[in-house]
Amino acid sequence: MSNPAESTRTLMIERVFQHPPEKLWRALTENPLVAQWLLKNDFEPVAGRKFQFRSEAMPKWDGVIDCEVLIVEHLKRLSYSWSALGLDSVVLWTLTPAEGGTHVRMEHSGFRLDQQAAYQGANYGWQHFFGGLERVLGELV
Repeated sequence: MSNPAESTRTLMIERVFQHPPEKLWRALTENPLVAQWLLKNDFEPVAGRKFQFRSEAMPKWDGVIDCEVLIVEHLKRLSYSWSALGLDSVVLWTLTPAEGGTHVRMEHSGFRLDQQAAYQGANYGWQHFFGGLERVLGELV
């Protein structure tokens, strides 16, 4: 029997933001802020909570991503499932205090080897979303 981890890929993005962990946590967990940099949502940072991300910018599909909160460790880790277009994956955010700010690691795991287009699309999308996150953080007081 093969190991599922060997048959999937993980997209990882790491960045140090010049903002404290508290500000990052707000941007990752307050749904009006998440909507400004990621997607419209009905997210609440409660383990077991089912929610959806929604986008009108995806004309090829209904723009709905079904999710469930998996981990909530205040100011440290946040994880949720991400299911759309045949992709069942997991997003994990890890925040670590760093000199002058916060080190953020985002891992989006579960891309099957035959989902190269989805992996590339996610890579492109997350780069865009990280730019939006930086903008939202800069506007937060």
